[in-house]
Amino acid sequence: MAYIKVDDNEPLEKSIKRFKRMVEKEGIIREYKKREYFEKPSTILNRKKKAAARKQLKKARKLHASKSY
Repeated sequence: MAYIKVDDNEPLEKSIKRFKRMVEKEGIIREYKKREYFEKPSTILNRKKKAAARKQLKKARKLHASKSY
């Protein structure tokens, strides 16, 4: 779960931008854009591994939730 601490003197736009970046980094929500840049093969592989791990965790949580009535 992504959360940020907002200082009293920090502008709201900056904190929203920081939160959005954190959410995208964790893979909760992804901005789908045209790929305007080159992505290294290792970065692609890491992104796919993280997506597979999230999928496995989700599947395990779902299975565990259905077993414990």
